[in-house]
Amino acid sequence: MINAVGREIPEEVLKATGKEAFKGAYAYDNHEYKKAAPKAHAMMDPNRSKIVENIHEALVKCEIKDGMTISFHHHFREGDYIVNMVMEEIHKMGVKNITICASSLGKAHDPIVPMIEDGTVTGIRSSGVRGRIGEAISAGKLKNLAVMCSHGGRVRAIESGEVHIDIAFIGAPTCDEYGNMRANGGKSDCGVLSYAMADAEYADRVVAITDCLVPFPNIPASISMTQVDFVCVVNEIGNPARIATGAAKPTSDMRKLRMADYCTQFVIRTPYFKNGFSYQTGVGGASIASTISLADEMEKRGIRMSFGVGGLTKPMADLLDRDLTDLLVDTQDFDLGAVESIKKHPDRHIEISASEYANPFNKGAYVNKLDFVILAALEVDVNFNCNVVVGSDGIITGAQGGHPDTAAGAKCTIVIAPLMQGRIPAICTNVTTVTTPGETVDVVITDYGIAINPRRQDLIDCMKDSGLPICTIEELRDQAYAITGAPDPVQFGDKVVGIIEARDGSIMDVVREVKEYSFS
Repeated sequence: MINAVGREIPEEVLKATGKEAFKGAYAYDNHEYKKAAPKAHAMMDPNRSKIVENIHEALVKCEIKDGMTISFHHHFREGDYIVNMVMEEIHKMGVKNITICASSLGKAHDPIVPMIEDGTVTGIRSSGVRGRIGEAISAGKLKNLAVMCSHGGRVRAIESGEVHIDIAFIGAPTCDEYGNMRANGGKSDCGVLSYAMADAEYADRVVAITDCLVPFPNIPASISMTQVDFVCVVNEIGNPARIATGAAKPTSDMRKLRMADYCTQFVIRTPYFKNGFSYQTGVGGASIASTISLADEMEKRGIRMSFGVGGLTKPMADLLDRDLTDLLVDTQDFDLGAVESIKKHPDRHIEISASEYANPFNKGAYVNKLDFVILAALEVDVNFNCNVVVGSDGIITGAQGGHPDTAAGAKCTIVIAPLMQGRIPAICTNVTTVTTPGETVDVVITDYGIAINPRRQDLIDCMKDSGLPICTIEELRDQAYAITGAPDPVQFGDKVVGIIEARDGSIMDVVREVKEYSFS
């Protein structure tokens, strides 16, 4: 079946998953459904303790068994210790056929690969994966289809019951003996626990894992004791210094700085740039740089932001210190500057759940109130479709995160991408894999020029006398191909190893096994 972005979704995949092919970004508007309900275990005896000696005891008391789905959050990013700690114990116990439902997985979780190979882990559901896990999936080593979803799509699946979590393991920077968890106040602060909130609410069993047990009551709690079955104290839950790794770093690259300047100049010429505008940016170097330059323009013009949202970085947090925004609403902190900001401004830097942030099936998410979102991409094609998960070599190497969610919600969605990633064109005829549909992308900014989606004649009209290098997306593609030549298509096998899930749960695209790749 051909879906709304022109991708062929095999009938056997539709049948195996029970899903529909993607019909459009807003096809499920006003969709009615019943929310799921977890099992609950009453805690009536005031003398019964929730404290367990170790992860092994927690697993035993949670009645771990073959075929379960267990969940994790990724607020520590590449500094996370929880996933490996828990999975090592599950592996030692000989439990098989586990599905990992994580908000994201990274290179820190490379030790999971042998567990994929021996059948301990047979399913993965995540916004994306990096490192050797992505290679293993791309090589066809995972028994079941990997499911790549957006942050909003993950919460939708949990709250609707499409995904049922048997045990949720939540890394808590501070926790009391009864399970009240906070993201700050310990030795391993991560700022917020937004992605774990749905897990805590909908999992049958919830285990808080902390390296800082504090006196009861640990309030105001990010996650309440009313949702927690057991508390396990370990030496370390993560390394906060490793939160700001990979994409989440400022840049000194002149190409990225040029793109950031183009972005700022574009934003300030739109009708949405006015007092009270709302804004989110991604964590690519150019996106972060655009926030810095936009702040200077705001200060110069006397314009204030009503709120900033999403995964936050220090440049976003600096808007509070410069009194350029009223509020930050936070689902993830990408660096220690943002972590410190939520401690410093508890009344203006607010933790929200991932459902409040981006769930397309709730009664209204923050992403729907965005004026601007600034995003990055691995590839963009001439239909403005974006790819943020699969590399041009066909290997799973990234994550959807909030990319499709914010693109669908914002009034002006801007994607920043260099014309070429190394010697590979980033602007192309067809992306390797579609993760964000072009109907939700308004502008593509490269180091060679700016393309506006023909759907947005209003933005085209705004930029007529801007002096910015406006061109068509086809012209950008042609420039890239003139430099590098048209790229050879990736050689995929027939086997489908994963699906790219649209935020509404339909299938945006499939990921196939890669041929002739030297895996590490």
